[in-house]
Order: sequence, then structure tokens, then C-alpha cells
Amino acid sequence: MDVSQYLEIFVEETKEHLQTLSESLLILEKEPENKDTINEIFRAAHSLKGMAGTMGYKRMQNLTHDMENVFSEIRNDKMKVTSALVDTLFQCLDALEAYLDNIINTQDEGTENNEHIVKLLNDFLNGGSADEADTQVEETKEETVETSHSDSFSDIEFSEFERHAIEEAAKKEMNAYGISVDVDPNCILKAARAFLVFKSLEELGEIIKSVPSTQDIEDEKFDLNFKMFIVTKEPMDKILAAVKNVSEIKDAVGEAIVFEEAKEDTKTGTETTETAVAEASQTPSTTKKEKSENKPTAQSKGSGKPVVNRSVRVDIEKLDVLMNLVSELIIAKNGLVASNATEAIQRSQSFNEQIEYLERVTTNLHESVMNVRMVPIETVVNRFPRMIRDLSKKLNKKMELYMTGEDTELDRTVIDEIGDPLMHLLRNSADHGLEPAEVRIAAGKPEVGSVFLDAYQDGNNVVIEVRDDGAGINVEKVKNKAIEKGTITPEQAEAMTDKEIIDLLFRPSFSTAEKITDVSGRGVGLDVVKSKIEALGGDVECHSVQGEGSTFTIRLPLTLAIIQALMVKIGTEQYAISLGSIQTVEDIPLEDVKFVQGKEVITLRGTVIPLIRLGELLDVPDVAEDSESLTVVIIKKGDRQAGLVVDELIGQMEIVIKSLGKYININKMISGATILGDGEVALIIDANAIV
Repeated sequence: MDVSQYLEIFVEETKEHLQTLSESLLILEKEPENKDTINEIFRAAHSLKGMAGTMGYKRMQNLTHDMENVFSEIRNDKMKVTSALVDTLFQCLDALEAYLDNIINTQDEGTENNEHIVKLLNDFLNGGSADEADTQVEETKEETVETSHSDSFSDIEFSEFERHAIEEAAKKEMNAYGISVDVDPNCILKAARAFLVFKSLEELGEIIKSVPSTQDIEDEKFDLNFKMFIVTKEPMDKILAAVKNVSEIKDAVGEAIVFEEAKEDTKTGTETTETAVAEASQTPSTTKKEKSENKPTAQSKGSGKPVVNRSVRVDIEKLDVLMNLVSELIIAKNGLVASNATEAIQRSQSFNEQIEYLERVTTNLHESVMNVRMVPIETVVNRFPRMIRDLSKKLNKKMELYMTGEDTELDRTVIDEIGDPLMHLLRNSADHGLEPAEVRIAAGKPEVGSVFLDAYQDGNNVVIEVRDDGAGINVEKVKNKAIEKGTITPEQAEAMTDKEIIDLLFRPSFSTAEKITDVSGRGVGLDVVKSKIEALGGDVECHSVQGEGSTFTIRLPLTLAIIQALMVKIGTEQYAISLGSIQTVEDIPLEDVKFVQGKEVITLRGTVIPLIRLGELLDVPDVAEDSESLTVVIIKKGDRQAGLVVDELIGQMEIVIKSLGKYININKMISGATILGDGEVALIIDANAIV
């Protein structure tokens, strides 16, 4: 039985259930009597158990089964929620996530049984209910009764059609078997298991009857045993092996079904039939070892490659819009075809109208596809409350995380990459930003520290802020450390602003931590955060007030696929600059260009802005004639600006970003390329890197 085709769905849904459990446990710890939350937890655990069982992941199934027992006791008010119990349940979630990671990478759950966690759960259970041992004995008795075989086929009545089918099979030298199937007592989805048994046997022969009926089996109207009758060319042992190979089937036995020839009774004109049931070689129930070897896992077809989650859940309304636009595109195409067939004078006018229509439709289509690719940032940030809870215990500091704007949407490609940088900044705030309780009280602050994660849209960008009300960054300490490491000279340090000194924290391997902890080091890894954000076309900056706290601001583009750009000419080459980076375009007279420390600058509305001659930077031969003014594109990154000197402005254009791939080793000034309407390639200038 190959279940690898369902693996992606399993991974996706398991992640959702684990997230639900994590969020609900945090609520339950604060509100132990919240019945809605308890029911929500029970449902998620039950679903998880069922899915793991269906896929044949026994260890995962067993662990969730034990968790479900605990939730059941809590639900029935036989057990109280304590902080220690929540700790153990979080350990269970970590173990389940480890199983899931194994499944994603190898399509197998691994061999870890997590016995210590199971023991902890059982200790809570035994402590929580005095009658636990008795109940378990009762359950075992019930199981013994329920799983006893009903192996007799002699009392089964066959219809005329079924009898005829068995007799015809005998004439064709085919076998007719009765198979009695026992389902495992712990099985969650009996009907699903029975369906898999039917599916396996249908490949080996024709099923002519089942007891109870197929409808009753589908509706789970049977205990732990059902029977089926099959006509097949295959031997008995192959049929039984196919049945036992289905997960959660405890046992299966079979008999050959043979009818003697019907004899006509002339006196009464009726037929009397004797049924002789010849017992076939009944295969004894398989040992546990054999069963586990027969057990299907998702590895049946799996090549061991990681399961990449490539799906995006989309609101049906977004797809309706998309569908509508595609139909308009077809209308526009038909219009162009029609206009091509008309007279020359009409053609020109009609053609222009159709092109305008096509342009409108493709712009809307682009926006619509972008919307489909958008995913709420919630998918990344919803794991952080649990992380802050763990850090609070580990660091022995009281802290709360407050989040806003979780519904802010970002492109899926950005979402996949943003988790690690955010996690690092939050750990940084918890470990180094927030002071210990006694220091906070002495400073007149609340004992419980606050960490904030806010996301919001700002034009074509999404801004994410991580702030804390902690000690802030000690600028003097950073300055001294930088001088000590030789990063800057004492003279440079004197001339630097506080902001420039704080920016030193983003340099590789720069840390001010007295001792490196396993949680984070202020500065350790901030260079990684910076490089990752910049690789996504964004930027990160820090603002800090000593004694009041720090704010890290991340600014990211909404999408990485299609952008509005200003096309410029340098020499004979065309280049694109993203409109999101451009502040203004200025015509600067040559006499307004001044020199500061040997570098060209201009003063614009009271601000001194350095000039960058793109032709020299990109090594493009200069073909422009001498003129009395410069065309300068003013770009910005955060609160810093630079002026790019270009030869000519071409105009605004919507461009599709194409990656240059790994083969072209290019410096950071170029972020990609685009293909123009005439087939020429234009490189895209990375304004952030240049600033």
C-alpha cells in the first residue's frame, strides 16, 4: 500500500495541528478551566493520531495516543492542569516535530520511541486518577472479548447470484475464499482500514460479498471483525498476506468455499443444496515482527528526498478573479486576431485599442497572481509565543510577547526566509535587551518585561519591528569594543554618530556579550540577519535609547517577482532601478557639485548627498557629450541617501525580475536582470547595496 502520494498533505496538516496544540497549550496554562481550549486540544490530538495511524507512522500515533489519554482526563475533570504538565506536553510537541522533520527529510519517522516522555505522561495519568490501573485491566478484558475471531463461514447465507458466481469460478478452475478480518482495537478509522483491505483484494480478484454489507462497513457499523468472499486465481497465502499488509489489521484467516452440484428433487420440484466448506490451510496470526515488516510506510515509493512544502492555501475569491482575468486575456487575444484581418486604416486604430486593453488586463492579471502568492506573516510568527515562554523559564526572567499585524501578507518566497532572522532578533531582545526582574524594579520599570513584534504594510514594502522595553544598547561599550577589536580607530570613533556606532553591531562576528550564551549574543548573528534580509531585497536598522529599549526595523519588498522600475541609460547600456528605492530625480547644474574629503557631493534641500557616477562604478565606456548639468537619481535606504549620476532617463516600466543564476559570479551592485520588449537584457541595479 503506497501512501507517499498523500505525504505533502500529511506534512501540511500535521504542521497545522501542532501549531494549534502549541497555541492552545499556552492559553490552557493561563486559563486551566477553559473548556473550549481543552476541547480544541483534544480534537487536534485526535486528528493527529488518526493521520499518523493512516500513514503507518506507529511511533507518532502511539505518542499522540498517550497525549490524548491525558487530555481526556483533563476534559473529564479527573486531572488538573499544572505548569509541569504543560512542560511535559510541550516536550511531546517537540518530539512530534522531530518525527515530522524525519518524515520530511527521509519519509520515515525514525526509531526514537521517546520512552522517557511516555513515562512522564503515564506518571501524570497515574497520579491524576486512582482507578487508573483498574480501568486498564477492564479495557484489556474488553479488548480480549472484542477481538476473538468469528471464523465460522457455515452460517452465511448466499443469494442466487453469489452462489452462481462461486460455481462459475469453480468451473474456470478459480478459487473462492471466505476471509475473516480482525481490526486492531486501537484503530481510529475502521472504515478506512476496511476500504484499504477491499482495495488490496480487488487487485487480486473479484469480491462477491461482504458481511456486514459494504454500506455498513463504510458507515463503521461493525465491531472489530468483518468477512469478505473473493473469487481469485491467486493462492490463499497471497490473499491473506495482502490483507495483513494493511496497517492496523490485527489478523486475517481464510477458508475455501465450495458448493456441491445442485441435485433436483423430482418429488417437490425444488432444489436442495449441500454446502461443503473445505477448510484451507489457515495461516496463524502473524507475529509482531512479521507484522511490522508488512507494515506500510510512506517509504514504499519514497526515494528519501526531502518533502518540500510547495503548496499555498488560496481564498477561492482570489482564484475567481484570476479565472475572470484569464478569460479577458483570451477575449483580448481574439480582438487582436480580428483586428489583424481588417482594412489597413481601421487596423491601426483597432490595434492600438486592443493593445491598451491587453495592457490593462495583464496588469490586473499580474496583481491577481501576486495576491495568490501572498501568505499572511502569521504562518511565521505564530511559533514565537511558545519560544518566549521557553526563554522566560530558561533565562529566569518574566516576559510577555505582544504581536500585532499578523494578517499582513508577504510573498511566499519571502515568508519562507524571514523566520530565522525574526527568531534571532526576538531571542536577542529576551536575552540581552530585557534586564533581570530586580534590575527592572530598581529602575522603576514593571517586573515583567515586554517584547513587541509589529508588522504593517507601508507602500510597496512590509515593515516588521521587533522592540523591547529593556536596557537599550550601551553605545560607549560598543565603541570601546570596536576600538579594541581594531574595527575602527579612536579618531574615527570620535567622529561617529550613535547610529553609526550601533550599525557596527551588524558587522560579522561583532559581539559585546560578556559571556556567550546558548540563547544569543548581542551582535553574534546580527550580520547573518542583515545579509539574509538584504538577500531578500530588504534592509534592517536599529534604533536604541539606553535605559528605555531597542527597536529593530526590517523593511521588505512585498514581492520578488515583478517590480515597477525606472529605466536609465549609461553609455549605450540600459539599466533598471526599482522605483521603491527612488526618492526623486534631479537635474543638478555642474557648479552645484562640491567636494568633501575628495568625494563629490551635492546639497539638496539642506541635506548633503554623496554622488555616485554609475558609469565609472560599472565600468561602462562614457559616450555622453559634455553638458552643463547632471541627471541624478536620488536613492534612499532607511535614512541614508545617495545620488546616482546617469546619462539619460528612458521612463518607467513594469519589469519581470530574472535571477542571474549561480554561474555568473557578480558583485552585490546587480540584483538580477530583465528582458526588454526588443529582446535585449537590462541589468537591475541594487540600490541598497550601492548606498
